[in-house]
Amino acid sequence: MDILRLQNASLSLTVAPQGASVFSFESLKHNKPVFYPAEPALFPLLPLANRVEGNQFRLGGEQIALPQSPVDERFFLHGDGWIKRWKVENHHPQQLILSLESRHACGFDYLARLTYRLVENQLRVSLELTHLGDKVMVYGLGLHPYFALEPQSRVQFLASGYWPEGDHHLPLEWQGELTEQTDFSSGEVPADEWLNVGYSGWSGNALIESGAMRVRLSCPTPYLMVFRMQNQPFICLEPQTHPVNAHNLPGMPGLVMLGRAETTRLEMVVEVD
Repeated sequence: MDILRLQNASLSLTVAPQGASVFSFESLKHNKPVFYPAEPALFPLLPLANRVEGNQFRLGGEQIALPQSPVDERFFLHGDGWIKRWKVENHHPQQLILSLESRHACGFDYLARLTYRLVENQLRVSLELTHLGDKVMVYGLGLHPYFALEPQSRVQFLASGYWPEGDHHLPLEWQGELTEQTDFSSGEVPADEWLNVGYSGWSGNALIESGAMRVRLSCPTPYLMVFRMQNQPFICLEPQTHPVNAHNLPGMPGLVMLGRAETTRLEMVVEVD
């Protein structure tokens, strides 16, 4: 697999065109990983994030059946951007631009551009999607980073409530009171337990403190997905433009309806001090 490298005086990043996925993201100042060096360590979510119940939804009186996924038997999991090969449009030591065209019978028909930039002590990620089809379609975006954890790493963010996890990783009824495991408002060492829940009313900011290294995540979305596995040194803080299964919720919260040539975008900054 071909790997492309970005580096400046503070940070180092490697990216594979397959899936437009980050394979490593390291702080040179602290000489340790910011993202857990997984395969991948970050990947894009498009043209939707996470799962849709029944792998279908209604749009304009029509029942839309989502594509089958080669990686999940039930769902068009995280869409297709993370499993397709992207074209390299531009690459220099501090910036990489990738593009992808994708078309499905259900109505997804899009051109996406994903930009990774290193600017001083920041990784800036920009994901842009333009609808190419003549018929309108709903879209959602997200990013799925795996942040490295040390035994005493602390994670902090604010949220107004969350959706507990139900069968097949789909959300249960929204809860306005956070539990001890799901409340990160004061900065907590994440419990070494399975956690896979979506938050509403996220402030758009999160902080991970690992010894002297402070990692700040900024992304202007009201929804955040958090994924944690027992006995694994990472936590996924996944900004999403919409909650899980928004396609089947009243008003399709966070999804955007795009006509031909209309665009939606998402930007995320990871700052390392």
